[in-house]
Amino acid sequence: MKSKFQTGIYIKFVIYLVVIVLINLVGKTLFFRADLTENNIYSLSAASRDTVAQLSEPLTINVFFTENLPAPHNSTKRYLMDLLEEYAIHSNQYFNYRFYDVSPQEEGVSDTAMENRRLAENYGINPVEIRMLEKDELKFKKAYMGMVMIQGDIIERIPAITSTDGIEYKLTTTIQKLNNKISTLASLPEKVDVKLIMSSSIKTVAPVIGLNDLPQLPQAVKETVEKLNSVNYGQLVYDFEDPQTDAEIDGLIDKYNIRVLQWPDIPDQHIKAGRGAIGLSLEYDDERTYVQLLNVLRIPIIGTQYELIDMDSLEEIINENVESLIGINEDVGYLADHGTLELGGPAMMMQQQNEEEIRNFQTLVNENYSLKSIHLAEDRISESMGCLILAQPTEPFSDYELFEIDQALMRGTNLAIFTDGFKEEAPPPQQRFQFNMGPTYKPLDTGLEDLLAHYGIRVKPSFVMDKECFKQTLPAQAGGGERPIYFAPMIKNENINKDLAFTKNIKGLITLNISPVTIDTEITKKNDVVVHQLIASSDQSWEMKGQINLNPLFIQPPQSEAEFKRYPLGYLLEGSFSSYFEGKEIPVKETQAPDKKNTDEENTDDAAAPDKTETDADSALSRIEAGDTFIPKGTPGKIALIGSSAILKDNLLDAEGRSPNAAFVLNLIDTLNGRDEIAAMRSKIQQFNPLEDTDVTTKNTIKLFNIVGLPAIIVVFGLLTWWRRNRRRKNIQMMFQK
Repeated sequence: MKSKFQTGIYIKFVIYLVVIVLINLVGKTLFFRADLTENNIYSLSAASRDTVAQLSEPLTINVFFTENLPAPHNSTKRYLMDLLEEYAIHSNQYFNYRFYDVSPQEEGVSDTAMENRRLAENYGINPVEIRMLEKDELKFKKAYMGMVMIQGDIIERIPAITSTDGIEYKLTTTIQKLNNKISTLASLPEKVDVKLIMSSSIKTVAPVIGLNDLPQLPQAVKETVEKLNSVNYGQLVYDFEDPQTDAEIDGLIDKYNIRVLQWPDIPDQHIKAGRGAIGLSLEYDDERTYVQLLNVLRIPIIGTQYELIDMDSLEEIINENVESLIGINEDVGYLADHGTLELGGPAMMMQQQNEEEIRNFQTLVNENYSLKSIHLAEDRISESMGCLILAQPTEPFSDYELFEIDQALMRGTNLAIFTDGFKEEAPPPQQRFQFNMGPTYKPLDTGLEDLLAHYGIRVKPSFVMDKECFKQTLPAQAGGGERPIYFAPMIKNENINKDLAFTKNIKGLITLNISPVTIDTEITKKNDVVVHQLIASSDQSWEMKGQINLNPLFIQPPQSEAEFKRYPLGYLLEGSFSSYFEGKEIPVKETQAPDKKNTDEENTDDAAAPDKTETDADSALSRIEAGDTFIPKGTPGKIALIGSSAILKDNLLDAEGRSPNAAFVLNLIDTLNGRDEIAAMRSKIQQFNPLEDTDVTTKNTIKLFNIVGLPAIIVVFGLLTWWRRNRRRKNIQMMFQK
């Protein structure tokens, strides 16, 4: 009997073991995954599914990943394999991917792994250094963790995938970029001119300034362009110009943003005084961009140092500039005059970065769009432009310039406006240093305020102070502790609109010098405009208006609780807006009138021309009328107004685009360009998940429960267990007594 019982146990054990093995085999070979995360970060977004389902040409993804990596990099590879498998499920027949086992050279590897390593390096995938803990010892190891996407003759690469953050976003946007690039390159009506400008005279002084490789630069640039031509359908043309005379160099300075070197006689090197220019220009269809080839570094004590651009990165730099020139990415307009925040250019890239720049914003937007500078005095806002960004304009607009903005909105160009209610003016240097005076703040009066008020939205001339703000850590010599910076409100989760897809996963923001935004409900209801409040301050905030002083030492919260309230700080308006100029005279673009004196002189000199003919011509011209196209009621459009421009600056916007601030700003730009699904996909990677605030009563209740409640529960549970055992013992005794 006992033998049969043991045999049954062994049979069950074997059956259970077989079932467990089969379940693991099914789980490994049959793709199935349940995503239980709040943001569905392990599931493909709709934008990703649509992108791979609409591939028109074969796309191959080669992943180069070193085997047997320590945590967390091994899970990164597993996630990447699952993600690509899900792409393949939703794609058409043009999607293919393959993983290559790549091991560093110092390890004993097979011939296949060595061949894969050479292939990876040919694609520009190089090993990265990772840290690993082995036998209680911290070690460093080189590993390959890169990816190459190939479509046609075009190659895009992601050199290092060190975490799972944003992999889907990078993949999908890169695939979209490849599709756009192929279609654009194939239909270019003319070629892109890549012109190297380098005076031969610079070669003589190159060894003196440590540029021994300078003579090989023309050949290196030519070879790079030829290499790029093989993957750009032959649409690049290499050109070389050697300006030698001062007149030629001065002419190029006016046309290009080139660097000019000038040197005196150097007798010991047998070098005569001279002057030379160097730079690289890319031109296409009256558009031009410039690449700085020679960097000048002024280092204290050491002095001035010269260095050529890294030739290994030249291919990537030229490729990025070509993409920008031919407009692979959708255009986004940026108002570049009227005192707006200044975009960076080639000259600015050589300067030291400061917190007032918006270089990070410019770089992040250019990853998926082409940011085009708009000068309203000279340029017209194109009908094809999906969005126009206005970042803190401080100079007055003419009626015609307001008309241009108004009619662009009527045509469907959405507006993204980042501005507070003031123009900051710095005091004279003497007063600033002598009397320690801070800047003054004057309410803005540019004309744009009246235009926005007509649409039903305006920025109040005040700043919002908030007790829920950024806390500055003080050094020990200043007493330590934290100082609240009331003019830097922290926007918490409960004050961010969760009804919109692009803000759903954003849990917190930090702002600076932000003004309240108000809505005229009568105007918005009259025009059937839908109003979405985006962000707001906490209910512990108040206004600073009138005399503005943002010195933290002199800012104190109000004493009365009645002065605290919640202020809206940003809105999104959607609908068909009515024109600001309806019922008004249409403004005309002002041009400079010809000099009357010169005109009279020309008429005097031109005595041979018959007066009657001129009179008849003038009379005929005066009768010709040119009617302006005017749209009184626009197509559906959007206006986003945030009461601060500081959110675009480098001190609040990270270069990688992973912070909540960056996600909010970029998602807003995506939404205004009709890319809501891309915005929702970017928000999935947000991992900032702050704890909810609890009041004092709740905290004390939880504390009391932990101190008293938990021990009481254990005591009660022990008593119940004792009673149950005692009762069972008595029942057994009664059974045997019978």
